[in-house]
Amino acid sequence: MDQTFMKEKKILPLVLSMSLPMVISMAVNSLYNIVDSYFIAKLSEDAMTALALVFPIQNLITAIAIGFGIGINASVAYYLGAEDHERAHMAATQGTLLNFLHGILLTVVSIGCMPLFLHMFSTDPATVQLALAYANRAFLFSIFITLGLSFEKLFQAVGRMNVSMFCMMLGFVANIILDPLMIFGIGPFPAMGIAGAAYATGIGQCISLLAYLCFYIFQPIPVKLKKSALPLKKDVVTRMYSVGISAALNLALPSLLISVLNGILAGFSSAYVLVLGVYYKLQTFIYLTANGIIQGIRPLMGYNSGAGEKQRVKQIFHTTLLLTMGVMLVGTILSWSIPGQLIGLFTANTETIQIGITALRIISLGFIASAVSVTCSGALEGLGKGVPSFCISLLRYLVVIIPAAFLFSRLAGATGVWYAFCFTELATAGCSWIIYRLAAQHSA
Repeated sequence: MDQTFMKEKKILPLVLSMSLPMVISMAVNSLYNIVDSYFIAKLSEDAMTALALVFPIQNLITAIAIGFGIGINASVAYYLGAEDHERAHMAATQGTLLNFLHGILLTVVSIGCMPLFLHMFSTDPATVQLALAYANRAFLFSIFITLGLSFEKLFQAVGRMNVSMFCMMLGFVANIILDPLMIFGIGPFPAMGIAGAAYATGIGQCISLLAYLCFYIFQPIPVKLKKSALPLKKDVVTRMYSVGISAALNLALPSLLISVLNGILAGFSSAYVLVLGVYYKLQTFIYLTANGIIQGIRPLMGYNSGAGEKQRVKQIFHTTLLLTMGVMLVGTILSWSIPGQLIGLFTANTETIQIGITALRIISLGFIASAVSVTCSGALEGLGKGVPSFCISLLRYLVVIIPAAFLFSRLAGATGVWYAFCFTELATAGCSWIIYRLAAQHSA
């Protein structure tokens, strides 16, 4: 299969053709948690709080799977651009095996550590019990998540974005159908409550993996999972982990941030913890749309870098930045025009909705500026520059926002935490631009 279209097609049509399927895919993917939250909210606010407490660990598992998948994606695309097909097969085979092993480890560790983690943030036995009922079932599907995301990144690396879109949508449709059936006990299903939501999500992820396997078998891609490519090759594995670890940490840092902010907000009221959880459901939809564009251009950045097309790399970056800023502008408009309706999807409590409206309007002030950091970080991953990308994420999720949240919460109460978000995005946008320019000058 000819991949040269990645260095020959006009930039804007190329970026759109690669990104639009991923925008749809990522929007659909973000709906997994939103749909779970919507139906779980019908059970009780305690159930929604339980889901908010589990979310950081759930996000961590996905972050590790996607992060290493990005390492596979960037490596395969780079080797294809450099016309080193042997190493492209190695990256695909060894990366898939390693992510499978990651899934086994994540299953054991996450289930084992969950009780201790939950007791750090809640003393309510009912809430903890609900959280464990969800987590212990959802985390059993970690292996299917890591394998499914490995295949997703392989198909993306060779430009088969429509396959990723179809497979993700197939899993989501299954999830949205099964959620009410398994939560409330409709038809042949018993009423399983919050546990039903975990099973519905896991089954949806299994269906996505099965669809990827069918495409891999019946519509082959240029890279293969081959036994002959299985002995680990140091330079191939190092390249995958150098990007994969940084990408995973980039994605995992929000989990750390949410946990810290939950600790700060819990000192004021559990309503603020719930609002933070709801906000992250909503912002996931907005940011994953932007990240869909980033997923589309990662293989383009890697392929053109491997092929020595430096000017095209610059053009792809600037086109992507404009597109992501457009997405974040839409997010800002929605946050100011219909905040009550958005928060109201997850709670009927008037006080909680009012807190959520204030939070969404303040936080959204930094959305457009955040497009700079998101684009720079994703583009660097595509170029195989994991460490500079991670530095950008450190600024956004640790170095700036956590001290700002502590300080602002002392000055303005819980509302100060919302101001810390927009302050951080404005402060880190300039730093991200500088980091990208310096690192891109020395791209491989």
